[in-house]
Formats: sequence, structure tokens, C-alpha cells
Amino acid sequence: MQIPAKAEYAIRALLSLAASDASVSAEHLAHEQDLPAKFLGAILSDLRRGGLVTSQRGPEGGFRLARDPDAIMIADILRVVSGPMAGVRGMRPETLIYEGSAQHLRDVWVAVRAALREVLEHVTLGQVLRGDLPTAVTRFSDDPDAWITRII
Repeated sequence: MQIPAKAEYAIRALLSLAASDASVSAEHLAHEQDLPAKFLGAILSDLRRGGLVTSQRGPEGGFRLARDPDAIMIADILRVVSGPMAGVRGMRPETLIYEGSAQHLRDVWVAVRAALREVLEHVTLGQVLRGDLPTAVTRFSDDPDAWITRII
């Protein structure tokens, strides 16, 4: 599975906002995180519509988090910019119907979604910023085997 660039960029931009006490311009965020400015502008619009950031125009304007960083789950960010987690062909796994030899495949997709939720719904933007990751994350990231890329 791939985490889309849009999702990664959104999280990085929000981490920058979480680290700042003042409003931050889109240009500053793009420069600080080395992100494409035009793409980041579209992402910030999605984040504003999703209620994760607020924006203000003018010389003192820019973007701010709409909520405390400890109240924003990584899963919230992914859903705002990428839609439901672990969709299959754009559909929710529980809505899929397989027959014959593939009849149990839906259970696999539902389990994948549950595993993603186990991590992404239990880690906040604030925890990532502080490096204070919950057990739901560290039990995987502390496993040396988790760092090994597997290729068929």
C-alpha cells in the first residue's frame, strides 16, 4: 500500500503549523517543508474545508490549526485529504461481494482497514510533533523486522 503524497504533505504542513504559535503563510510552509507550493495550496484548501485549519487573509494572515494538535488524529488528516481508509477500487471493504474462490477476500480487506485504524486512529499530530508515540505505533516501529522492505 502507498501513502499518497497528498496525505504525507498534509501531515507535514500540519506539523509545521502545530510547531508555530503564529499564523503561517502557505509560501512559508511550502519552503519550510520543501513542498510544491501550488499543490500545497490545494491541500490547505482541503484541510480548511475539513475543519483542520483556519485561514486569514492579509499581512498578518496565514494558516493555523483549527484544533489543539492533540485533538487531531493522523486518521482524521488522511480522511480529509484522501477519503476513507483502505478502500478497494474506491469502495468500502464491507460493501464488496465476492463469490467462489474469492468469497473470503472481503474479510482480508476489512482486517487491513482495522490494522490501519489501530495505528492511525491512536496517534495525534501532537504526539508525532513531540516524538511521544503511543504503544499502537511503537510496538510496530520498535520491531526491527518492520524496517525491512519486502519485495517478491
